[in-house]
Amino acid sequence: MSVGQTIKHKTQAFKGRVTERIGRTTRTRRLRREGKTDRVSGNLKQSGDKAKDAFKP
Repeated sequence: MSVGQTIKHKTQAFKGRVTERIGRTTRTRRLRREGKTDRVSGNLKQSGDKAKDAFKP
């Protein structure tokens, strides 16, 4: 994958971690849920990119 996509996915995962921490600190379930969703989504996209690169000729 391109470097831009890799950075975008890592940024999404990082943003999710930060949002999740803020949700824990403020005890806001909505923020925790949104953070976890962003974090997991970013990590899955990174895994997909790694799989695509592994099978690239």
